[in-house]
Amino acid sequence: MRKNHRALTPALAALCLAFAAGGSKAADIFTLKSATFEDGKIMPKRIANSKANQPNNPNCVGDNVSPQFSWSNPPDGTKSFVMMMFDPEGRAPSGVSHWVAYGIPASVSGFAEAETSKLANSYVGGKSTMGVGFYSGPCTPPNTTPHHYTFILTATDLEPNELPPGLTRDEVIAKFGSSHTKGSTGMVGLFVNPWHE
Repeated sequence: MRKNHRALTPALAALCLAFAAGGSKAADIFTLKSATFEDGKIMPKRIANSKANQPNNPNCVGDNVSPQFSWSNPPDGTKSFVMMMFDPEGRAPSGVSHWVAYGIPASVSGFAEAETSKLANSYVGGKSTMGVGFYSGPCTPPNTTPHHYTFILTATDLEPNELPPGLTRDEVIAKFGSSHTKGSTGMVGLFVNPWHE
């Protein structure tokens, strides 16, 4: 038995090294994370849009606090990032563009919570469905299933100052297209009214 045990030891060591190598490869994947919410989970109420921003919409029940985001391992050749937030279930069939940000320099690796609730030097503001260049949180209609708010971060080879401010989601997508895309990553946050975890 002891002889077999010794014979298995190198094989087990090789297997452990293979898993470790696989783990280090996984660590190199372009990844988006948030300390504000978990991927695929209900987002906190504070991230919903506020009545101050949308006084005529009773479904805006939050404080419009933009989530914290951090990302790592951008693809080689990345010069800037594009971040978009989209609700595919909102205002069917077209969906709602909640946030369009681009020209994010490759040196930036995240946003603090509430940083993008207003225009900031860390990104170029596009134009959301609400007509603003900063983050606009959910105003989910009541008595529906949770909407899936998708946050997509795209690495591009465009210079940070290449696109003018005020572009819509569709215009930005048309500008960078697949030829300027180096890679993308994303998260989904859920929201529902009345809010509950």
